[in-house]
Amino acid sequence: MSTPRQPRETRAGLEPLAVLPVFVPLQDKRAVLAGSNGGAPWKVKLLAAAGARVDVYAEEPSDELRGVPAEIAAGSVTLHERRWTPEDLQGAAFAIGAMEDEDDCVAFVAAARAAGAIVNAVDRPHLCDVKFGAIVNRSPLVVGISTEGAAPVFGQTVRARIEAMLPRGFKHWVAAARDWREAVSARFHGFSERRGFWERFTDRAFAEPDRTPTEADLTDLMGQAEALPLGGAVTLVGAGPGDAELLTLKALRALRNADVILYDDLVAPEILDYARREARTMLVGKTGHGPSCRQDDINALMVSLAKSGKQVVRLKSGDPLVFGRAGEEIEACEAAGIPCTIVPGVSAAQGAAASLGVSLTHRDAARRLQFVTGHDRRGALPEDLNWGALADKSVTTVVYMPKRTLRALLERAVAEGLAPETPALVVFNATRAKQATVAGTAADLADRIEASELEGPALLMVGEAVRRHNARSAEQGMGIRAEAS
Repeated sequence: MSTPRQPRETRAGLEPLAVLPVFVPLQDKRAVLAGSNGGAPWKVKLLAAAGARVDVYAEEPSDELRGVPAEIAAGSVTLHERRWTPEDLQGAAFAIGAMEDEDDCVAFVAAARAAGAIVNAVDRPHLCDVKFGAIVNRSPLVVGISTEGAAPVFGQTVRARIEAMLPRGFKHWVAAARDWREAVSARFHGFSERRGFWERFTDRAFAEPDRTPTEADLTDLMGQAEALPLGGAVTLVGAGPGDAELLTLKALRALRNADVILYDDLVAPEILDYARREARTMLVGKTGHGPSCRQDDINALMVSLAKSGKQVVRLKSGDPLVFGRAGEEIEACEAAGIPCTIVPGVSAAQGAAASLGVSLTHRDAARRLQFVTGHDRRGALPEDLNWGALADKSVTTVVYMPKRTLRALLERAVAEGLAPETPALVVFNATRAKQATVAGTAADLADRIEASELEGPALLMVGEAVRRHNARSAEQGMGIRAEAS
């Protein structure tokens, strides 16, 4: 028996940057950050990613800030657990004030400027010499998106849609954000409350980009933000079978709102790029027939994070409600009194069928569609499968996680009445760049799979609905076909 894996954090820091997005070269230069508010850890990572030697001064650093020195990918970070002094700023090229107290921040900014440093103050644009924007990192090409400090969340959403055309009307929304920022900060003192407001502001701007926002929008958005539940929560999100473009808009919003994302091995890495850069990402690997984190450990971690006030996204491949063990995680949240919502995703069966051009319920081939798991809790072929239903010639059967038991399943199905010549196929890496299929019949598919030596997540489809696809594959020879992604 393999040793269970443990959940582990995977976002170890920003990839190295040639320059900071304010276009200030910081390679081998000294930078100072003082304070430990919510934005401090990410700002330290940015400075280090640009190659700076960062000294951090914080009397009571958060656990996240303590962990930053071990996470950086470039530069260096030294944490000093004490209050800053004016002498600490000597020789600094760049300085960031990350304090909660306004007077302390004003004093820090004055001392930093006196020392000749460029200054940024987190969440205080009126004290900043420069402001940070959202970042697309393709170093040495670095793209910074700025709203001049008026709406950071708005800028982050623009980053996620950088390849799309930016509506001209955005200038009106940015102007409104600048004008409303002080009122929003006065109304909402907590970081998560303010972020909730600006998330909804951003969604409204994208929905109606060509009109100018009014005071009625401000009143309405504030009311929506006040109605949001306070405290931590869990959202189970379907990431789809692989192609990041199959994410739903609701899934994108959940990723943008997340403080922590717990994700499985089968989630495509590019999907995590849609998350806020400040969000922690933790691999809680769940892979078929391989080393996996125990479900109880995942449940405990998820509940613990939510109880600490975090917005937790549990990101699952496909749809979380289809063989995703969502039931156990929902029950764990209910038992702990944690709010839990579900964002469905494109299932592996839907994604695979669409990419193959297979109508699973073609009216000339199928009267019913059924999803079946290929293994039980022990990893063996389930003994309680409805073999009569699998043998029904008017049904399309989709088998999840079939690789280990595929031969036994098909042999048993044929023995129970499934016609040996029934068309069948296995699709590997559905909707991804390496997608490939092996086509055959219920009688010979297992042999074809073994001969193919293909790897990756797999899905078995059996029934007359796949006959047309298999005929196309047969024209290519061996029944192994790489699909266009």
